[in-house]
Amino acid sequence: MGPEKGHRYGTMLCDLEQGRVIDLLPTRDSETVAAWLRQHPSVQVVSRDRAGPFADAIRKGAPNAVQVADRWHLLNNLVDTLLRSLERHRGTVREVRGRLEAPPETQLVRSSGPEDPQTLASQRTQQKRKGRLELYQQMTELIARGKSQSEAAAAVGVSLRTVQRWTATGVFPERKHRVFPSHVDAFGPYLERRFAEGCTNASQLWREIRQQGFRGNISGVLRWLQRRFVSLRTSGMTPPIKRRPPLCLEHVAWLMLKADPRRHRFLKALYRDSSELESLGRTARGFFEMIRNRDAVAWPQWLEAAAHSPLASFARRLERDRNAVDAALQLPWSNGIVEGQIHRLKLIKRQMYGRASFDLLRLRVLHST
Repeated sequence: MGPEKGHRYGTMLCDLEQGRVIDLLPTRDSETVAAWLRQHPSVQVVSRDRAGPFADAIRKGAPNAVQVADRWHLLNNLVDTLLRSLERHRGTVREVRGRLEAPPETQLVRSSGPEDPQTLASQRTQQKRKGRLELYQQMTELIARGKSQSEAAAAVGVSLRTVQRWTATGVFPERKHRVFPSHVDAFGPYLERRFAEGCTNASQLWREIRQQGFRGNISGVLRWLQRRFVSLRTSGMTPPIKRRPPLCLEHVAWLMLKADPRRHRFLKALYRDSSELESLGRTARGFFEMIRNRDAVAWPQWLEAAAHSPLASFARRLERDRNAVDAALQLPWSNGIVEGQIHRLKLIKRQMYGRASFDLLRLRVLHST
């Protein structure tokens, strides 16, 4: 069983043994799904995602069927919970990362010349962030006064999904800064060597790499040099400052799940600075390993340990779905076939340009050519 992702939801039902779609329902409400299950009493095992309506529908329509929680969705829920927890510790993660990646003392020497002024793009970014921060503060004040999320979204002028995401995070969500590749990168080693030799004239450097095959204009070379060096206006040579990529909490989360904290330098420092992050990482990694290894014996032990960890609320939600998680660890069934069929359904919808009725969509999905 699985939902059709988007603003309008439906339900796809697949025969996991034969690997084919057996029906498509227009909604995902529990009564519709339960009615279908009552009409098919031979169903014995149902693999599903973590959606509550599906669990209720199975209990109503096929009370004797075994419910199996999809393992991919369990891990996806874990990663989402881990990211929300890491968002509250972003400052600690950034501090540890900066301390470990700081260049040697001799490489931090800067020229005495004036610093480059803030670029126009950077100013626009700061202005946009300030505007989003004001909206976030207005939203939190409205919710604190008792307004619902829908009312707060309408008053602030953002979508309900944005308010839900901000509220779930618990702190102001910083946007990721994307770094785009440049055609100048291919000539980076040459430019760095020439700059170290004392050539700080962007026009001269541009002419030299043009002779080596560069086809861009001088402005691209100038921006590339400004990003990597402290200042091009000083008379003395300044060592290059390598820019660090923006902090990515997704990368930190996957390190906590996969890397050995006893051998990974960053994780050792992070856990040494924060006992809460150490407990979070240990508990999350335990669940990750348990699901991947389908270790049913470790399941009750993990629940007990997680009850006193930063993942306590996540463990309580799993406790309410305990039998389905237990079945996921013991039985081979999963939603893999369903996810592939949902992808096929999306392709069919795009082919019809969104103009066909649900009945035609259902026929095309059920009777593939």
